[in-house]
Amino acid sequence: MPAPAPMPQLVLASTSPYRRLLLERLGLPFTAVAPGVDETGSAREPVTALVQRLARAKAQVVAARHPDALIIGSDQAAERDGEILGKPGDHAEAVKQLQAASGKYMKFHTGLCLWDSRSGNCQEYVDQTRVVFRQLAADEIERYLQAEKPYDCAGSFKSEGLGITLFQAIESSDPTALIGLPLIALCRMLRSAGVQFP
Repeated sequence: MPAPAPMPQLVLASTSPYRRLLLERLGLPFTAVAPGVDETGSAREPVTALVQRLARAKAQVVAARHPDALIIGSDQAAERDGEILGKPGDHAEAVKQLQAASGKYMKFHTGLCLWDSRSGNCQEYVDQTRVVFRQLAADEIERYLQAEKPYDCAGSFKSEGLGITLFQAIESSDPTALIGLPLIALCRMLRSAGVQFP
């Protein structure tokens, strides 16, 4: 019986610590590199198309530097009332985002691309997760932000942490997508590319 083909190098086209932690769950060796892609969207670009385009662009850019690898590109955008929300960056903006979310919902669109630089094959997927917020009092928002400081997270919360206390419901087919990397879809793609899991 022939020996299985060696697993190609796995490269995460991201500097996100959240994505790195998620990918570590799979127990596969990988490296993470900065893709250096301009993430600006156009005014008319639908959010689903935006995250799909950026996930693919990140994977393609890194694939050019890693010709014998499987490259994982991912991008996420939060949307509320048709408006794309960025990362708050500071306390004041996070307060605004959570006040506006109180009693409403946000949609998170997470684009995923697995680029096989050996063959040029590209597998793509976009996850949509709906987060429903409770009615949030001003003092709750303040206590939460002081405790977790989620200023580098779109939507101003960390669902994997204390942010879960802000919600009424999360509607998702993959809970890891909300954190930034849909592992269920990624595992399906990796298996299709010949990767065996431990």
